[in-house]
Amino acid sequence: MARAPAALADAGALRKRLDGQGRLAVKVTPRARDETVTLTDRGVLVKVCAPADKGAANQAVVAVVARALGLAPSRVALRRGGTSRQKLLQLTL
Repeated sequence: MARAPAALADAGALRKRLDGQGRLAVKVTPRARDETVTLTDRGVLVKVCAPADKGAANQAVVAVVARALGLAPSRVALRRGGTSRQKLLQLTL
């Protein structure tokens, strides 16, 4: 059975969450049922299906955030939080 497409936040609203240096702070939930990017009053919540094992969840986070923003995954880099649920992504717009 195929997975449902990711539920992604509006790209414009997501871009407003970037700081002045093009960084985006996210909280990640690995091994989720669906891939989503949700904007909350506390920040950006990213859920990915990949497990937090050998960087799989980090790669999935980069891919889903890039898709939400309409960017190539090479334009999104993990800057901080490789082993944490709190991550800082650097975006090249």
